Amino acid sequence: MSIYDYQAVDISGQPRSLADYRGKLLLIVNVASKCGLTPQYEGLEALYQRHRQQGLEILGFPCDQFGHQEPGTEAEIAEFCSVNYGVSFPLFGKIEVNGEQAHPLYRYLRQQQPGRFDDSVPNAERLLAHLRKTYPELLGTDAVKWNFTKFLVSRDGVVQARFEPVVTPAELESEIAARL
Repeated sequence: MSIYDYQAVDISGQPRSLADYRGKLLLIVNVASKCGLTPQYEGLEALYQRHRQQGLEILGFPCDQFGHQEPGTEAEIAEFCSVNYGVSFPLFGKIEVNGEQAHPLYRYLRQQQPGRFDDSVPNAERLLAHLRKTYPELLGTDAVKWNFTKFLVSRDGVVQARFEPVVTPAELESEIAARL
């Protein structure tokens, strides 16, 4: 299996193959509209505008698994992202990223880059404290820990890196520029 073997339904309800993004550098992000990290949409859009001509695609996957922070319908999510953040990068239908109902794409991403979210991650203290209190079962696993976890996929479809939610889009600028 590769990243290009997966499909997802886009925000308008149309099936979309990830093979459509072959040859692009992908940043795949689980997103939410009612999260303390929601302002990262602004940084994601800025990153997209600066680098899309060089081959960057950002794929946003709304997820309501963390604190019920993405309660809206796909239409409401699309409107929120457009009106509040001018999001023009592709958005997909709401999915789950962990558990029995996790989208197969996210199972694959987690398998390829299990991640490590602990005290060694800069600026993670507040989110780690919250996770220890509310979702301790996620710590020490490959599970996505919160909204705005980011997976970087090379132009040839290899999942190369995972960035935990506290890593901002601005902090990814040099990493992305170097791979374009």
